[in-house]
Amino acid sequence: MKLTHLVKGAAAAAALGLSAVAAQAEYPEKPVSFIVPWPPGDLEDVLTRMIADDFQAEYGVAAAVVNKPGGGGGPFPGAIEVANAPADGYTVGSFVIGVPVMGHQIDIPPLTPEKFDPLGIFLTYPFVIATSADAPYSSMEELAAYAKDNDVALGHFGDVLTPTQVTKAFAKNAGFEWGSDAAFDALDCNTLASGDADVINTTLQLILPCLDQVKVLVSITDERIPLVPDAPAIGELDAGLNIALWNGLFVTKDTPQDVREKIIAVAQKTMMSERAQAVAAETGALVYWQSAPDSAARVATDIATMAKIGSILE
Repeated sequence: MKLTHLVKGAAAAAALGLSAVAAQAEYPEKPVSFIVPWPPGDLEDVLTRMIADDFQAEYGVAAAVVNKPGGGGGPFPGAIEVANAPADGYTVGSFVIGVPVMGHQIDIPPLTPEKFDPLGIFLTYPFVIATSADAPYSSMEELAAYAKDNDVALGHFGDVLTPTQVTKAFAKNAGFEWGSDAAFDALDCNTLASGDADVINTTLQLILPCLDQVKVLVSITDERIPLVPDAPAIGELDAGLNIALWNGLFVTKDTPQDVREKIIAVAQKTMMSERAQAVAAETGALVYWQSAPDSAARVATDIATMAKIGSILE
């Protein structure tokens, strides 16, 4: 009798074990949301929508991008939603550098201490420093020399953005000051032609239609942009400023590894697809897939670099 009970008990335990494995393998079994803390239409939104579409096709559940705009300086309402969601892979953050690098350092309680792990980084925005074709300088070195004796007006998208911080830190390290600087809603060749700014910190896609009318002095990326291969990346000119504005997928720290791997498998394949690489070719963006460990190392390095930039600008 006792033996029979033992056999039945072992069978029940085995069944429970198999049931648990089956339950784990069910992800995803309900809709998945990819949270973008910005309005629709920009590069991170376009590429994240591709990931969501491929995720839905791969796993047969609804997957959609949810835009939660809140401004580049925080308080990152979309990131807070991801931080407060269950760690089950059904709410995935598509975040720019500011969320994982600065979100837990600027007194936003729901993001402190550090809440997120990267699944992978997939986009570097094609930020550049550009000027008119007839400007009396053709490199950052020549700009620095010219700006020591002349006022040069800088246009940018806002002080809180990483490329703006890098641009201002470069000037400090190079021994010059901008004559003035201002934030613009749009920065393109019209900004330069109108004289509203002498130098603009903008994205390459906004000046591609008039590339023959401008000089790209440097890219604020961690490698050169193929569409303007002669323009050095910022780290080539100042190694201490080797940083870029990037975007990646993030989940909360308790998210199971098997869930992470399912999301990664789709996202990596999406970024290598022809349609994602076409976005890179058309805009100058760098589109790729950086692994979770390499992305985590990049976040740590960027935290140190941003601290350095902060001390330069104090």
